[in-house]
Amino acid sequence: MLDRILGNQPIGTAFVTPYLAFLAAIFAYPLGFAVYMSFHDYFFAAPGAIVERPFVGFENYTAVLADPAVRRAFGNVLVFLVINVPLTVVLSLLLANALNAAIRWRTFFRVSYYVPYVAASVAVVGVWLFLFNSNGLVNSVLGPLAPDPSWLVNTSLAMPTVAVYVTWKQLGFFILLYLAALQNVSKDLYEAASVDGAGRWKSFWNVTVPGVRPASTLVVLLATVTGANLFTEPYLLTGGGGPDGASASPVLVMYQRGIEQGNPDAGSAIGVLLVIGVLLLALVERRFVGREES
Repeated sequence: MLDRILGNQPIGTAFVTPYLAFLAAIFAYPLGFAVYMSFHDYFFAAPGAIVERPFVGFENYTAVLADPAVRRAFGNVLVFLVINVPLTVVLSLLLANALNAAIRWRTFFRVSYYVPYVAASVAVVGVWLFLFNSNGLVNSVLGPLAPDPSWLVNTSLAMPTVAVYVTWKQLGFFILLYLAALQNVSKDLYEAASVDGAGRWKSFWNVTVPGVRPASTLVVLLATVTGANLFTEPYLLTGGGGPDGASASPVLVMYQRGIEQGNPDAGSAIGVLLVIGVLLLALVERRFVGREES
């Protein structure tokens, strides 16, 4: 009986069990409870109070899908992903390839790109507010070319600005992933390409890009998942998704509906829809990449 539970590798099972318990407590249980709330007329009550929370079926999903603010939030996050994911992949790969070469101050540059990723979001947001507000440094440099209204209060530019900010802040982490992947690309392939007359660009396109394709798959997936869970940046940069919801994300709207407005059932429905959407995006991406690799 014990062998059936522990399997053929009991030591490995023992090491994995704490992490499985962590996943169950931190991810699986909250997700299951969110699904439960989304199908009930759920509301907060005093501890120990016995209240009726009747089953309502898909009413919460119908209500949130009919809400223009929710639909706009999902549209906003799609705009964010269209900008953020390609920028992240391209910039992190190019910079990692440059930092992988034998250049002076290589360690300094590697650390410099990683610092924004580990820096406190509130402090970094303060810098970007200084740069991109109406009287900020960027508008002062652009002069008459500066947008009016300014970046973070412009309905057309607020979300793209947030996307660029998130790309810049998280770039260091993805550069490290690519740097690790570049160590596994054989130097012989570059030498063979050089012998065949390939320049730097052809070597990069025909050797580096295929050599780090598994890392690119991981980068795309991580950038998609983290981007879909966007919350801190619009909350801090645009004062809660402004202007007029132009930078609101589904997670931000979920927080507003569930916590600020006291409708956890509606907030849970938004969260479940977001999980389904992210899983579908990940499935499409995996199938596409799998076909490319095969």
